[in-house]
Amino acid sequence: MELTVPDPIHIECSRFSGVLGLIGDKWTVMIVLTLIERPRRFNDIKRTIGGISQQMLARTLRALERDGMVTRTVHPTVPPQVEYALTVLGGSLAGPIRALGDWAGAHIAEIEGSRSTFDKSRSIS
Repeated sequence: MELTVPDPIHIECSRFSGVLGLIGDKWTVMIVLTLIERPRRFNDIKRTIGGISQQMLARTLRALERDGMVTRTVHPTVPPQVEYALTVLGGSLAGPIRALGDWAGAHIAEIEGSRSTFDKSRSIS
């Protein structure tokens, strides 16, 4: 039986894929943008973002915490208050995410126009 050695490029792509999957997720982008200004509580994040389910917000915050981008602080109050904040690593993602948002804002009309043209050309057939 012949043993094959894993391709180093494939290994690196697999490693990057997990990170890019997280930071390319729309909810991650929205959460990071929400936390840029200041730490926030769970329901504040949920209200600010809008459209995200409680389960998806909890799952995404947990993933961001696991990856070292968000901290979760429990304040000893009754009931306990939980606050989320960007770490230094999470804050370093804010610049690229803002740049992506700026690009989207600058090109959204063009993209919507292209979509409309494409959709109209498909519905005539």
